Amino acid sequence: MRKFALAFAALASLCGTAMAAEGPLMVRLRGVYIIPADGSKAESGLPKDAITVSKKLIPEVDFSYFFTPNISAELILTYPQEHDVKLSGTKIGTVTHLPPVLSAQYHFIPGGMINPYVGLGLNLTLITDQKLAGGALKISDSSVGVSGQVGADIKVAEQIYVNVDVKYVTMGYDVKVKASGAKVTSIDVSPWLLGVGLGYRF
Repeated sequence: MRKFALAFAALASLCGTAMAAEGPLMVRLRGVYIIPADGSKAESGLPKDAITVSKKLIPEVDFSYFFTPNISAELILTYPQEHDVKLSGTKIGTVTHLPPVLSAQYHFIPGGMINPYVGLGLNLTLITDQKLAGGALKISDSSVGVSGQVGADIKVAEQIYVNVDVKYVTMGYDVKVKASGAKVTSIDVSPWLLGVGLGYRF
């Protein structure tokens, strides 16, 4: 029992040293492929799923702060992104949005060569510009939703990691006639975010 206690104490000490050596902050640069849900309601004479939003590959930077070896908070950021909007396959305009996500994460194997994690978070998407149907239509200015993620950091050198990450973010908007404010339909954008990148642990 004493040997087990000594071994456990030594392991805990090593983990603490590794944590201190690398520090609590990780910064990652990712390429993220956005795959929107492309769902819209059958309203105002429009068929179901008539409105679609284009897929897109974007750059992203995220910051993770480790409160403990297992628990961290992650904030992902990018610059405003423009997407094409189509109605039954015909482009009717563009929407530009800024979609930061803040997540709480649990890391399963801190200090391991491969450290998988899961996360749960909140998303606030702000519409920064929109040009729909020549200005005749508009969508909601913002969307608040939840997000879920799975991913892994793979250590390739001291303080350097390859990262793979998959997120699902709930996101929806009302489409309205700009002049009257009358609702036309609701769209479900809720995208999958598929990310690959490099991380550095400070």
